[in-house]
Amino acid sequence: MFMAVESTLPTPFRTPASDKDAKALQFIEEMTKNVDSVQERVLREILSRNAETEYLKRFILNGATDRETFKSRIPVVTYEDIQPEIQRIANGDKSPIFSAHPISEFLTSSGTSAGERKLMPTIHEELDRRQLLYSLLMPVMNLYVPGLDKGKGLYFLFVKAETKTPGGLLARPVLTSYYNSDHFKTRPYDPFNVYTSPNEAILCVDSFQSMYAQMLCGLIMRNEVLRVGAVFASGLLRAIHFLQNNWKQLAHDIATGTLNPKITDAPVRECMRKILKPNPELAQFVTMECYEENWECIIKRIWPRTKYLDVIVTGAMAQYIPTLEYYSGGLPMACTMYASSECYFGLNLNPMCKPSEVTYTIMPNMAYFEFLPHGSSTSCLVDLADVEVGKEYELILTTYAGLCGYRVGDILRVTGFHNAAPQFRFIRRKNVLLSIESDKTDEAELQNAIENASLLLKEFNTSVVEYTSYADTKQIPGHYVIYWELLVKDSANAPTDDVLNRCCLQMEESLNSVYRQSRVADNSIGPLEIRVVENGTFEELMDYAISRGASINQYKVPRCVSFTPIMELLNSRVVSKHFSPDLPHWTPERRR
Repeated sequence: MFMAVESTLPTPFRTPASDKDAKALQFIEEMTKNVDSVQERVLREILSRNAETEYLKRFILNGATDRETFKSRIPVVTYEDIQPEIQRIANGDKSPIFSAHPISEFLTSSGTSAGERKLMPTIHEELDRRQLLYSLLMPVMNLYVPGLDKGKGLYFLFVKAETKTPGGLLARPVLTSYYNSDHFKTRPYDPFNVYTSPNEAILCVDSFQSMYAQMLCGLIMRNEVLRVGAVFASGLLRAIHFLQNNWKQLAHDIATGTLNPKITDAPVRECMRKILKPNPELAQFVTMECYEENWECIIKRIWPRTKYLDVIVTGAMAQYIPTLEYYSGGLPMACTMYASSECYFGLNLNPMCKPSEVTYTIMPNMAYFEFLPHGSSTSCLVDLADVEVGKEYELILTTYAGLCGYRVGDILRVTGFHNAAPQFRFIRRKNVLLSIESDKTDEAELQNAIENASLLLKEFNTSVVEYTSYADTKQIPGHYVIYWELLVKDSANAPTDDVLNRCCLQMEESLNSVYRQSRVADNSIGPLEIRVVENGTFEELMDYAISRGASINQYKVPRCVSFTPIMELLNSRVVSKHFSPDLPHWTPERRR
């Protein structure tokens, strides 16, 4: 008997859209009801198949596959701990170091926040697991949004040029790997999952040509689009910015039925030849909509049937929510899945919830998961089925590809359960962003301070579009520098210098007591500074990162910068500087 997701489904649409959806939803029910037994099986399978690997033999498991032995013998590790073994594989060592199955390729991290890209070894069958999780997304979404088989999805998806390690293995971002796989390229037709972008456009490694072709297709099929998305919220905003810069040429192509000569990729030109026909009426419409200075609700204006945006807006992406609301006219934002280069973890069973309420249900069949209570020693690991509501944990991962006790670096908070499966809210990455001396400011705290300060901009119809930060220790005392790119919707009512100075103080008021003590009592930190940069600066920052090897799909603006060329770029675009005009409040009794 099919069991619907009773705890979270809206009343009108509880019936699965198809027999295929019913089977997928039943699978979710089975997995989430039997979390502990599934996790026990997964660990047993991983340890059995990899028993003869160099890494596991090092810890003398003697064939044991039970959790107790695993926990007592296998250490919790970081990437740096296993980097020597990873480098051996990259250099061509084909012996079974981590996995009994051959390492098929390396999946690279985005490499935008911690310098050099990480190389995560993977095996071919992991593609099947990733495909399985993808196959569960639309059956859940169809419960909330009916009729998605009556149109298409406009998704801006990209690949990156592949590199090879010295030993000849491919090294590429996880999404580049997936889009280049037969799982994606030869996927069977599914009326609930049809894209406006042809494969040729998605698989073009030139980001301009790829974006141009995908946007052109989206405009041509504007009346068929039911959902608009990208991987991250920042990617969708980049697409909107691209349209702002290129609408004239796009309209010309639509009017004449001819393709921009800058599009030189042969497969893209060939597929666009079949799609692009002269349509002066549509070209006139695009011109009328894009010529206006006011781009509010532009997504709904150009794609009027859009039901929701499909983008990640959790964690550091939360700061894009106001800008997306502006461009979309308040369309719902669906965060559908939780994944990384190391592993695809789980999905959101209530994808149409508010961004602030997004939780992910980890699927116990994807890997073996352990959880380190935040602030505890590594001897206190908790199993997936045993986490407690309200507590925060660091995610620890053991995969079929051979990672064992691996610290992913994500901090998650348990919000509840679906059946026996815990549901988690992504809180932050573990790494500290800013520190002058004893102060330590992490990503979540900086994000909160930005949000509180930006409230002062509301009466000026202005919002923070993008930001990053820098701990300036060249002067004594050092101080925090925050770079802001602003969206000023009414230039006649732009925020004054005094308002931006007060934004600095409001940020300081929002920071932790150690920071405020350092400012007030110790005088070891100077006044916080906001540097407003020209519009388009963070677009240039992304272009620079992509030119150095970052993936356009996985790119995230670094929330803290120190790399000299990036600092030089930011500082060359500063239009005004503002400092906190006063000391924040602090007393010995105030600890929060």
